Amino acid sequence: MTLLVTGGAGFIGSNFVHHWLSAHEEPLVNLDKLTYAGNVGNLQSLAQDKRHVFVQGDIGDTALVTQLLNQYQPRAVLHFAAESHVDRSIHGPLDFIQTNVVGTCQLLESVRAYWSALPADQQSHFRFLHVSTDEVYGSLSPDAPAFTETHPYEPNSPYAASKAASDHMVRAWHHTYGLPVLTTNCSNNYGPYHFPEKLIPLVIHHALSGKPLPVYGDGMQVRDWLFVEDHCRAIERVLQAGTPGETYNIGGWNEKPNIEVVKTLCHLLDELQPRADGQSYASQITYVKDRAGHDRRYAIDAGKIHNSLGWQPVETFETGLRKTVQWYLDHADWVSGVTSGAYRQWVDLHYGD
Repeated sequence: MTLLVTGGAGFIGSNFVHHWLSAHEEPLVNLDKLTYAGNVGNLQSLAQDKRHVFVQGDIGDTALVTQLLNQYQPRAVLHFAAESHVDRSIHGPLDFIQTNVVGTCQLLESVRAYWSALPADQQSHFRFLHVSTDEVYGSLSPDAPAFTETHPYEPNSPYAASKAASDHMVRAWHHTYGLPVLTTNCSNNYGPYHFPEKLIPLVIHHALSGKPLPVYGDGMQVRDWLFVEDHCRAIERVLQAGTPGETYNIGGWNEKPNIEVVKTLCHLLDELQPRADGQSYASQITYVKDRAGHDRRYAIDAGKIHNSLGWQPVETFETGLRKTVQWYLDHADWVSGVTSGAYRQWVDLHYGD
């Protein structure tokens, strides 16, 4: 029994790989293209683990994916691979279409051919699990109910639109060809191995570097925050017991305005690694021009996965954030390794004058 994981060197994917191998003897094959956010350093501790087979490659490389499927005969494919940052999608939308839409379709076709050739009993137990985002649902007004699985799709950024399209493709491959798929739509993740372009790791990195902490607009954009280990547990549970063709929303029940998140991070850093001058890191907060088309609020109703599969988050926002800050303080070498010159140029492009 084997799993094939795509994008398993990225943030959520690598956390899932660590989670899975810490809890199961079942091996997995990890396929990752190693773009800017894919980092083999995330998998360094698994270098001698024979249950983990890493392959550098593209989900759109049909010959490679077919070879891996035929060689390792996985019982499930977990699809994490994606371009995943809104800001980058605004500046380069075609990369997101190529990976998230075209790449997903090419992967689906490779998997369908493999699945179709399986014996009937293996076909019925096979699963294709597609990891997606709450951003496909668009933006909520302050008092609107949280997103459920039946909320209409209203994506507002090139990234969200590309993920919405991939969700629709996965659904179509199920209804048209019978491929046993599962889809998960998660809220904002945070935790170890998070590339420091996203809010929480960016603030930690900039704070410790003595740089301004950029906050878009008025900072009152609301997001639901989910500790990545809780997300991994949810994906594991959906894989175990989810109903093919169904979608499961995964959230942390933690709605927070961005500015509150930034200030909480500053207070934690004040406690865990105070500035030499005794001032609070909050003095580094700097408001910058709002992002184009910035959604005002996301919120996930995770009632379905709780009621039908018995999952709920273990971490509160406070406990998860403290663990996250401590991880970054303990892994300064990892941070310095990923914050290259290209990363600094990207920060200047998005947050500079």
